[in-house]
Amino acid sequence: MAGTMGTPASTTRLYSEQERQRRDRSRWTLVQGVLAPLQFLVFLVSLWLVLRYLHSGTGFAAATASVVVKTGVLYAIMVTGSLWEHDVFGRYLFAPAFFWEDVVSMAVLALHSAYLAALVFDLLAPRALMLLALLAYASYVVNAAQFVVKLGMARREARGAAGALEVV
Repeated sequence: MAGTMGTPASTTRLYSEQERQRRDRSRWTLVQGVLAPLQFLVFLVSLWLVLRYLHSGTGFAAATASVVVKTGVLYAIMVTGSLWEHDVFGRYLFAPAFFWEDVVSMAVLALHSAYLAALVFDLLAPRALMLLALLAYASYVVNAAQFVVKLGMARREARGAAGALEVV
């Protein structure tokens, strides 16, 4: 009975039964499942290009293009993630189960957007621009880790629910 009737375990559940069902029915769950690894792959390629530029001073155009692509994928995952959160929790952002992930996501979005603004309006020298990209990427890694932890929690909950059904 852990996790019911107000026991301490109930505060650690990621999804109520209704939220889990809405999550499983939402088309945005699959979209997020595709975009998240795609974004990570784009991130790895872009990180390599940015670091190569910072190390050698060559490949600025490729590094810049890769950060722009990474930012585009980030915007896509943020918009579809908000739609997913609305489907599951009834609000577009800051649902209690994902509050801190959303807070950090806003910082990630702000840093990537600052990169685009600095690029478009020529506000930073190339090296400073790439350092801003690295700062944005560091925040993305923190945010990605938050979501990996939540994915693990969801999987443990699902295994626990399946085990409870077997016992009954």
